[in-house]
Amino acid sequence: MEDSQPSIFEPREARNNQARNRKLARFGLVFAFLGLLLFAYFVRKAGVAQIIEGIKRLGFGFLLVLAISAVRQVVRSLAWTKCFEAPYFIRFRDAFAARIMGDALGNIIPLASVAIAEPSKAAFVSDRVPLMAGLSAIALENIFYSLSVALFIFSGTAALLLSFSLPKALRYASIGALIAVVVIVPLGYLVIRRQWKFLSGPMGLVQRRGIAPGWMEKTIPRAQTLEDRIYGFYSRNRSRLLIIFLLEVCFHFAGVLEIYTTLWFISPIAPTFLTAFILESVNRIINVVFKFVPMRTGVDEAGTGMLAKVLGFTTAIGVTLAIVRKARDIFWSAVGVTLIARRGLSIRSLNRATEAAAKVEDATL
Repeated sequence: MEDSQPSIFEPREARNNQARNRKLARFGLVFAFLGLLLFAYFVRKAGVAQIIEGIKRLGFGFLLVLAISAVRQVVRSLAWTKCFEAPYFIRFRDAFAARIMGDALGNIIPLASVAIAEPSKAAFVSDRVPLMAGLSAIALENIFYSLSVALFIFSGTAALLLSFSLPKALRYASIGALIAVVVIVPLGYLVIRRQWKFLSGPMGLVQRRGIAPGWMEKTIPRAQTLEDRIYGFYSRNRSRLLIIFLLEVCFHFAGVLEIYTTLWFISPIAPTFLTAFILESVNRIINVVFKFVPMRTGVDEAGTGMLAKVLGFTTAIGVTLAIVRKARDIFWSAVGVTLIARRGLSIRSLNRATEAAAKVEDATL
């Protein structure tokens, strides 16, 4: 029987996963279509001729943009390698390849960043380390990344409010972002400091309500193991925490440099590091809020175009900047897809490998 046809003997859980993935894919396609409409609208509004002119001015400067973006890939890959505990470790080149492949899935598959992209990075190195060890390290790295994002957004939004006169809607949105960060960062600190059961706790509550009891019964022990490894790492490896956080900070500084470099080529108005800093911080907000939109198509152009005008550039410059950023993402996605193809993997085989590795881990719990 062909793989695309589920067998009547196939486990019910696998069939439920397929149905859920199909539903997510449909939602993702809707968001992708709406994003394309928004993209077309803002490109036309900004002026196609001006955008093309900006891209021509960039020219071979795009290679420099790619080189700076490679630094961002490198520092987050290094941060991931620092999140493993003995006896487990992965080489930098394995982490780098897994990160690129996972991000490629997140960029090209609707809603994959929610369901596939991050776990897939651990699956890509499951031949090097156990899946749960890889997932624990990924979770840790994402915690440090999220903290750095929150602080970066806070700094950029504060700089925007203090340095520029903003339209009412943008001012309220900026104040809202500041308030959200002020709430989230202390909450995250308390979760780690007091070792709250941030995964298994809510799952247990859902289980007691009688919702998906079978799935919860299997998943809660795995969530508890993940929490224990995260808190154990925090307790046993405090000397690494600052290094990991500084690597995440380097990711953001490289992003600022990338925007500054792009603007230096495409804009007749000289950029400053302050404007590049603010643009990158808003780009982080767009990435967080609109993660469900494939490659943030449309929303990136809209947000960057409007903010660029506030910062003294033209809307066309902002849209061009977003398009260059999208071209960078397409480049790395192509690299990731090439690496996946060289391994002879498909999305279906990746899901199966993840499920198989998870079963092996369950047997060892």
